[in-house]
Amino acid sequence: MIKIDPKEVAIGKLHGLMLGAIGPRPIAFASTIDEDGVANLSPFSFFNVFSANPPILIFSPARRVRDNTTKHTLENAKTTKEVVINIVNYDIVQQMSLSSTEYPKGVNEFVKSGLTMVSSEKVKPHRVGESPVQFECKVNEVVPLGEEGGAGNLIICEVLLMHVNENVLDENGGIDQYKIDQVARMGGNWYSRANMGMFEVPKPLSSIGVGVDALPDSIKKSTIFTGNDLGKLGNVSNIPEKDRALEFVNNHNDIKDKIREVNQIEIHKFAKHYLDQDDVNTAWNILAAK
Repeated sequence: MIKIDPKEVAIGKLHGLMLGAIGPRPIAFASTIDEDGVANLSPFSFFNVFSANPPILIFSPARRVRDNTTKHTLENAKTTKEVVINIVNYDIVQQMSLSSTEYPKGVNEFVKSGLTMVSSEKVKPHRVGESPVQFECKVNEVVPLGEEGGAGNLIICEVLLMHVNENVLDENGGIDQYKIDQVARMGGNWYSRANMGMFEVPKPLSSIGVGVDALPDSIKKSTIFTGNDLGKLGNVSNIPEKDRALEFVNNHNDIKDKIREVNQIEIHKFAKHYLDQDDVNTAWNILAAK
């Protein structure tokens, strides 16, 4: 058994060890707005429920370790005192991950991730339409835990209204733990799917992903691709140009022969085959070549 004194290791190392040891952690997919009404959407895995009467949820946007800056979510929560916490299930995990990209202030992550903005009833921030459960909250208090990089900020939220998709309910009106199909964070790139086990989601690019909004309409409106597929396709820094895509395809005879005389639906199915294997590069080249 090794011993680790938090005061004697780098913050980044300590952070990784703690996240690797403490899990699975539920995800607060937090929707806020700034003082100008611009929407922001970001996930946080320092999150849980702490009271039922009153109904209290707490999540913690930590100060960035690398430069000690704060997240837009924290700034918005302090300013507007409102937040919607959306629960993440497997169907939206890739879009959720894409939304965590460090987009500049003023960029709407709902648009970038391709998720649906739904008006709330008691607060101004929007709900995520695809989320199975959504909590409209007022911010009762923000408790800073430190002033250095890595320090958390407890956002103590009181639930004003809860929305539950009927599709995740059981015959008694409770939430069916298989139907809700929640995901949680582990260490590194690892997630846990409550009813299936562990899986990986590569962290968003250090460069900025183009986002789902930049995808061609034929892809966004495809009946073949899921939200998770669109999230993967949107998490690239550049969409391949057709000439380069054709060069890629022509260098792979198995792909070239497969897509030579097929319609768009078959092309999408073929690309999805590679997306399911997390081979986004090949999927994109297939799509861009046609």
